[in-house]
Amino acid sequence: MNRRLTFFCHSILINTSKPSRKSIVTNPRTNGFSLFRAFIYTSTRFNNNSNFRRVNVNTDPNDPSTLMKEDGVSVCSELWIESFRNPNQTVTNLTNYLRRFELWVLAYQKVCADEMGAYMPRSSVQRPALEDLLALRNAVLDNRFRWGARLEFFIKSPKDKTEYESLSKRKIRAILTTTQPSPFQDRIVQEVLFMILEPVYEARFSDKSYAFRPGRTAHTALRVIRRSFAGYLWYVKGDLSTILDGLKVGMVIGALMRDVRDKMVIDLIKSAMTTPVITSPPVEKKRTKRKYQKKRVLAEDEPKPDPYWLESFFGFAPEEAEKVPTWGHCGILSPLLANICLDELDRWMEGKIKEFYRPSKSDVIWNSPEGEVDQGNTSWPEFVPTSGPDKTRKIDYIRFGGHFLIGVRGPRADAAILRKQLIEFCDQKYNLKLDNECLPIEHITKGIMFLDHVLCRRVVYPTLRYTATGGKIISEKGVGTLLSVTASLKQCIKQFRKLGFLKGDRDPDPQPCFRMFHATQAHTNAQMNKLLTTMVEWYRFADNRKKIVNFCSYIIRGSLAKLYAAKYKLRSRAKVYRIGDRTLRRPLKEKKGQSPEYNNLLRMGLAESIEGLMYTRMSLVPETDYSPFPVGWRPDHEKALLEYIRLDDPKTLEQNRTNLLEEGLISPQDYISMLVWNYKRSASINGLNNSEEGKTLLLGSNVQTDEQRTEDEEEHEEQLSATHL
Repeated sequence: MNRRLTFFCHSILINTSKPSRKSIVTNPRTNGFSLFRAFIYTSTRFNNNSNFRRVNVNTDPNDPSTLMKEDGVSVCSELWIESFRNPNQTVTNLTNYLRRFELWVLAYQKVCADEMGAYMPRSSVQRPALEDLLALRNAVLDNRFRWGARLEFFIKSPKDKTEYESLSKRKIRAILTTTQPSPFQDRIVQEVLFMILEPVYEARFSDKSYAFRPGRTAHTALRVIRRSFAGYLWYVKGDLSTILDGLKVGMVIGALMRDVRDKMVIDLIKSAMTTPVITSPPVEKKRTKRKYQKKRVLAEDEPKPDPYWLESFFGFAPEEAEKVPTWGHCGILSPLLANICLDELDRWMEGKIKEFYRPSKSDVIWNSPEGEVDQGNTSWPEFVPTSGPDKTRKIDYIRFGGHFLIGVRGPRADAAILRKQLIEFCDQKYNLKLDNECLPIEHITKGIMFLDHVLCRRVVYPTLRYTATGGKIISEKGVGTLLSVTASLKQCIKQFRKLGFLKGDRDPDPQPCFRMFHATQAHTNAQMNKLLTTMVEWYRFADNRKKIVNFCSYIIRGSLAKLYAAKYKLRSRAKVYRIGDRTLRRPLKEKKGQSPEYNNLLRMGLAESIEGLMYTRMSLVPETDYSPFPVGWRPDHEKALLEYIRLDDPKTLEQNRTNLLEEGLISPQDYISMLVWNYKRSASINGLNNSEEGKTLLLGSNVQTDEQRTEDEEEHEEQLSATHL
């Protein structure tokens, strides 16, 4: 604006050889008000013009920040919308997104947040970092980037102060031959590729997979099982976690090229998988006498380690969620690539679900030809036996990571046929040799373990009341089946034993938690309360939620009581409970009894308040969450995307306008003006001329003649007068 304003004022002040009447009027020597008015007009004009891009006179053309035309989040949103708008279209233009500097800056911010432990806003990114980031982007585009670099980097971490040029030969040899963390620049490239590929494949993935995907967690899988797997007699469990350890590069690239045909992106991922990862051989540590270790003080820019309660909760991860794939230098791309490869199994199983479906009209739940619409509540499938030749035969499938579960409603022979076909498919597609022992067929009465929850069938006998002919009310005892999803107490004991909280199987005995020996009582209780809170949330959908959480509280409370007995020399848990209360909320000291001045110190703020342990009684544990799970469920972000795409569709807009016109909420004149505005907007976007062909193409048959408009206006006036009367 300053440049235009300077030029405008200069053109007014300059003296021309042949002054015209206009130049005389605008001459500041003759009319000073006209210059002031021109200044006001110029400033307001440029301030009100939204399409005008403000350029500073002192802006450096070599500044990389000038390459950022918009925010990186808006670029990602645009890619998500385009992917969900055309989910079946082969993508060939991902290199255009790879050139967008906004995505590289956003990836740098995310990696810095993981590295430094704090989010870095875009305004805090310095110019040297932007220049290094631009060099990294250009190296990737020019095919000069190499994965796993150890000494030469385009960009380094903000906390990496090492001068690699001045290192000794011994240190350089150690860097080149030992295991090192993933380079900072590699993680940036991985993040950019992940932001580009995730929306493309999220729009294509099957709804049967629930791991390594946004909005689809283990809780979602358990809710789907509770709703959709009731009524199945035979279950086939499969473990394909060996695929997560690694596949052949050709298989991964072949699965990737089904939907993405961008050479630069494919070559980047291929080189990430084929570049060898340097690892040092494991060294056996000699057992030495344990010495006292001083507490290490963290640096200012060093992220804090995970707290003890979070580390303990991660130890409760079920078998299906323990393994996370890491393929070569792919990093965070590895889970996405694993889902891309396993999506072929999901699609194959969806075809088998349609193939095995045989509806029966006498079935209460599944009797429609399509098999997708449920006729009743599947949590209570039938008040009749679920076996028999006259019942609907149906299968269902769910996958969480490398583990899957198949439910079969019908004879065991159907499950055996499906297992045989599945073994052949895995051998042909993934070169994976499976046998019958890897894919066991189990009956529902034995209990099926999945995600540390046991699926079993409970027979219930509800009272059925109905009105017979003649108006007589009849009450009869019915029989039905109810799918029970209970948390496995055996698995819970196993996880506690692995973490060192207890020993023994039949009669588990809590062990002292010496990890918290040097922490205060208030801090220790707060840590364990956070662990119990997460345990309550993890067992949210278990039928025995109260029982399992109360057991966890008993183990943790007993472990802390033994710890306090050893720390304060109280000899037994009974003394700890007598002094510190059942919830351990009172302060403990080496002497007997409670400190008399504790309440005064607490009131003055000189002592730390101690919160008691939670869920020490079963009545304090919340109830199981039985909220219904809707059919065709989607995560919130997918719902928002699909709703935006629907509203952005011109057909939806035209339909809404037609509905408004039919209901009399707008007049025909307003309707025509809206159509004309739509035509002008579309013509400016698509470059169409004001030809009759363009008007007919854009407006269609909705253009009315003058006679029709007059008739419509008269009709509308009559309706308004009738309404007023």
